[in-house]
Amino acid sequence: MQVSADIMTIGKALTGGYMTFAATLCTRKIADTISQSDYPALMHGPTFMGNPLACAVACASIDLILSYDIEARTANIRTIMEQQLAVAAKLDGVKEVRCLGAVVVIELNEAVDMPTFQSLLIENGIWVRPFGKLVYIMPPYVITDDELATLCQALLKVVSIYLTQEGQE
Repeated sequence: MQVSADIMTIGKALTGGYMTFAATLCTRKIADTISQSDYPALMHGPTFMGNPLACAVACASIDLILSYDIEARTANIRTIMEQQLAVAAKLDGVKEVRCLGAVVVIELNEAVDMPTFQSLLIENGIWVRPFGKLVYIMPPYVITDDELATLCQALLKVVSIYLTQEGQE
């Protein structure tokens, strides 16, 4: 089943997160409805104002994305993450490990204690921001396979140590 959105907003990916810049994409019907209204534009402050530097950054980002096979790169990232982190699913305290595209999530049974978890991350040379029970990574597409394997192994180590410490309390 193919899904086609009537309206889609895109932002951080346009500039790689370096500058505020976004766009709203929509069908011709939606665009015509907006342009024929009393407010013929979608206004949202600086994010949509088309700052020339932000436009240049967006163009460079788009050129970079189009310069390689993003689907193949995403599939490769996913394969590496699934291989490297599959063992996490067997850890006590892990509810599920799942991957969608170039995003992998290790869902824990309990929410992460941020100060404890962050200390372990720093000690192991990585920075990951958990969200409640979710420990996830979204590596950049330019990460090398070796760098990704290093990141996954460090994350697995941190989650293992964290869950062991939490289980002892």
